[in-house]
Amino acid sequence: MSVLFRALAAAGIGLLTPWFVFSAGAQQSQPKPPEGVVFLPDLEYGKGADQALTLHLAMPEKLDKPAPCIVVIHGGAWRAGNKSQHIAQIFDFAKQGYVSVSVGYRFCPKYRFPAQVEDVKCAVRFLRANAEKYHIDPERFGAVGFSAGAHLSMMLGTMGKDDGLEGDGGNPDQSSKVQAVVAFFGPTDFNADDLSAVSVGLLSDFVGSTKEEDKGERKRASPITYVTKDDAPLLIFQGTKDPLVPHTQAYKMTDVMTAAGVPGRVELLLGAGHGWGGKEIQRSFAQTLEFFGEKLKHN
Repeated sequence: MSVLFRALAAAGIGLLTPWFVFSAGAQQSQPKPPEGVVFLPDLEYGKGADQALTLHLAMPEKLDKPAPCIVVIHGGAWRAGNKSQHIAQIFDFAKQGYVSVSVGYRFCPKYRFPAQVEDVKCAVRFLRANAEKYHIDPERFGAVGFSAGAHLSMMLGTMGKDDGLEGDGGNPDQSSKVQAVVAFFGPTDFNADDLSAVSVGLLSDFVGSTKEEDKGERKRASPITYVTKDDAPLLIFQGTKDPLVPHTQAYKMTDVMTAAGVPGRVELLLGAGHGWGGKEIQRSFAQTLEFFGEKLKHN
């Protein structure tokens, strides 16, 4: 059992629902796309150090004009998971008229922050550079992520090129910023005192130092650091009994967004933990579609 899963088990955290499954990294079987959806698996979008970076792409078979693109980012404490976890979701987005991708990225502890941020930024730049090929509207990008993936999604929504962390993965002339973000139970402030002992341990492995040793990496890795008035609208889903990412992390993000005048909202699920299923996840997905439709679709 990995360090991640031992830590999660010790904290009593189980992630077993269709949208919130953490994989130890094993390749999962790739389902056949539904009728009317084109599936392009394992497209290489760049290189991170010595590792090829890939994504899965799904898009409507018939597009008469460029479509918005939604980037889906899996969770796993920046050290586990697999882009194939979210094939079903990118199919769902494609059926709703979006081009959608599920992004793979490098894992810690071999590759520490900012590698993961650099990778997802590289993916967005790749997609913008190839917008015509994949029928994407380069002005309309959304990102949705889960746990660590939610953190990375919020970084895409708040960071500009001047903030750094772009990396050297390619297409430097393209923007890596997205225009709408949905974040499911993602950490927002790594300097806060509300994080659980498990979170603190995983975070130290992610940034490469303890809080006592920190030389500014926690601030650089926190989405709240970069919030400005021109950031992407943000929808946060957060359980009030999440033992890994406390719901006060969502409050911290909304306080900073409110001060900057960034639109968005928080959906608190009373009694929910680090993931949920059943009717609640169906409702969460419906709200996600509504939010992206409002922010990214136009005639």
